[in-house]
Amino acid sequence: MLNPRRIGRSHEADKPAQAPRLNRDNLHQFRRVLRYVQPYRGWMAFSIATLLVTTGLGLILPWVVQNLVDYVLIDKDLARLNQLGTLLFAVFIVQGVFSFAHRLSLAYVGERAIADIRIQLYSHLQTLSLKFYADRRTGEIVSRLTNDVTLLQSAITENVVALLRQAVTLVGAAVLLFILNWRLTLIILMGIPLISLSMVFLGRKIRAASKQVQDKLAEAANVLEETVAGVRIVKSFAREAHEIGRFSGKINETYTAAMQRAKISAILAPIIGFMAFASITITLWFGSYEVIQGNLTAGGLVAYLVYTMMVAAPIATLAGLYAQFQSALGATERLFELLDTPPDIADAPHAQPMPAMRGDVRFEQVSFDYGAAVPVLRDVSFEVAHGQVVALVGPSGAGKTTLVNLIPRFYDAVAGTVAIDGRDIRDVTQLSLREQIGIVPQETLLFSDTVLENIRYGRLEATRAEIEAAAQAANAHDFILRDLPDGYDTLVGERGVKLSGGQRQRVAIARAILKDPRILILDEATSSLDSESEKLVQEALERLMHGRTSFVIAHRLSTIINADWILVLDRGQVVAQGTHAALLANRDGLYTRLYEMQFAER
Repeated sequence: MLNPRRIGRSHEADKPAQAPRLNRDNLHQFRRVLRYVQPYRGWMAFSIATLLVTTGLGLILPWVVQNLVDYVLIDKDLARLNQLGTLLFAVFIVQGVFSFAHRLSLAYVGERAIADIRIQLYSHLQTLSLKFYADRRTGEIVSRLTNDVTLLQSAITENVVALLRQAVTLVGAAVLLFILNWRLTLIILMGIPLISLSMVFLGRKIRAASKQVQDKLAEAANVLEETVAGVRIVKSFAREAHEIGRFSGKINETYTAAMQRAKISAILAPIIGFMAFASITITLWFGSYEVIQGNLTAGGLVAYLVYTMMVAAPIATLAGLYAQFQSALGATERLFELLDTPPDIADAPHAQPMPAMRGDVRFEQVSFDYGAAVPVLRDVSFEVAHGQVVALVGPSGAGKTTLVNLIPRFYDAVAGTVAIDGRDIRDVTQLSLREQIGIVPQETLLFSDTVLENIRYGRLEATRAEIEAAAQAANAHDFILRDLPDGYDTLVGERGVKLSGGQRQRVAIARAILKDPRILILDEATSSLDSESEKLVQEALERLMHGRTSFVIAHRLSTIINADWILVLDRGQVVAQGTHAALLANRDGLYTRLYEMQFAER
């Protein structure tokens, strides 16, 4: 029999773990991104090698121009002209082949790295507890996995291609400039520090502005997710115009932040471009002076100008790429912040798989809060023998749902022990624990798949015959074949919108029956149904509960009169417990008052 126990409450609650603060240094962020490229370093090395060949061949053109001016045009050497023309054709063909290999291999590396990031991020989200999702908006999480990753994708695929190409071109052309005329090259290089400082200063502002854009976009995504999921509420209150205004406001805030980023980017590119082309003007004047002095040939000057443009163009391009990388790093910080969030519910290092349960449940001096000053549960103690049906009753906010959420360890008690078959549930793995617990909530969630696949979710390896048997036990088989156009292969729509409330509940019960759990949790499973649906669902639930330890939360006391034991909760404490008859015998008790409120008029 159930025996209450009272003890002193723990004065110290577990505090939620704080995510480590990210290092905001650009180099640190970029190195962290490159870790995702490391598994494909062979392909990356091949891509870089083909890039070096491609860029090196591109640097031949100014040398050919120098020979045309100094030898072919002056000496009128037709044979040499034919040789140079043939050489250029061969160079461009080979360059095209290597360019194809470079782009394809680098795209493979970038796309695989992004796929790995998406999978790791989604996998990490699956490890986080309900508290994480309660503290964050769905739209924001979706935005991180879609918008932020997409921004990072362009940075480490398309932009990396351009960055490597421009960097190699810049270095190669600069070396050849020194070979042609080192004095002129030194003069040009004097402007590099000024260009670099401008890029760093404005780049930081772009990065901050980009983070603002991503934050505003996440807020807009959250409004979108909420209104799409709650479209019936929106329409029932005729709030379409209000929601359009709310979404438009978020989008306009995103637009304002994006324009701020665009203004800074628009300032950066012309400044860098002006500095780069100013260097060409200086090159043209001083180069002509060197020709007049006899230190440089006319062909050398033309080649030098072409090489200078090869330097100037990458510098101007790098300015734009730098701005895009700063934007991507802003998104990267948000992604890594999410990846670095530790799960507050984790398996202990010594955790072992839970063996097959009998279903004995014990709460011993359990207290819990959601991080607030007021506890939700206080010193809750009781025992349940396997196979018993235990009902939880009490006013709203008494802690009923919180109590049952501790059983599958969706949350951890801040004090006390929750044990199953004598084992503290913190000493077993979460997977093995939850595999043996079934839950049928008030608001049933079905996936936008077929009826068959929604039931199979209870046990993925189940055969069709087993699925249909579960549906029959849940009073769902008949309506599936009679009312649904494609029977078990009917798509139920998002969240099961194509089914009625009673039909959704019976599919959810079939799913739970197929899982065959040892412990069952029913959270207001029939509260929102009409009388006919409630009768069918109640019959299915009775079959489901047979032989299992069951916890039933119910506001309608008529549904739990035959429970083996009833726990009455109020303000987080078990204020009474016993059978229905024993609790009614206490005329001044909370259970009696609740009962009389529901049945006084009958």
